Amino acid sequence: MPDQDLAPASPGQARLPARQFWAWLGLAALIVVLDQWTKWYFDTHLFYQERWNILPFFDFTLLYNPGAAFSFLAGGQGWQRWFFVAIALAATVLILIMLRRSARQPLFCLSLSLILGGAVGNVVDRLQHGHVVDFLLFYWNQSYFPAFNLADVAITCGAILLVLDEFLRMRRNKRQHA
Repeated sequence: MPDQDLAPASPGQARLPARQFWAWLGLAALIVVLDQWTKWYFDTHLFYQERWNILPFFDFTLLYNPGAAFSFLAGGQGWQRWFFVAIALAATVLILIMLRRSARQPLFCLSLSLILGGAVGNVVDRLQHGHVVDFLLFYWNQSYFPAFNLADVAITCGAILLVLDEFLRMRRNKRQHA
């Protein structure tokens, strides 16, 4: 989390310069473009549930997920599509506000940009198709990790970096107060 709260920045408080803010949004946009291109590629080159074996533990495949992570709420009657879109839109607004207010925290901004790009990439799928296109499948013997996509990778990496940033912030604060 940022060292400062979400209150408006005072005149002396550092805000993210516009150029840096747009650079972080550019990174998020790049993630969306790469995510959408890879989803389009696999959606047009594979049949549903077809698999291309790449490594003994990894395949490209084509699966559709109407739910969230690990197919959470996938069995819903369609309402979950709009529920997940609403959550992602609310998260997008919050992330934009936090990006704008986090000038001196590049790791925090990187994590938010990754999460933002991934969230928007999956929202585009939900709005366009009613489901998310997944194509990365890892497994070992008969144990399978649920298929996922680049947006999911970006969200996961962003979340890991967010936790790392918080640990580093807590360590800095502990040193300052010691």
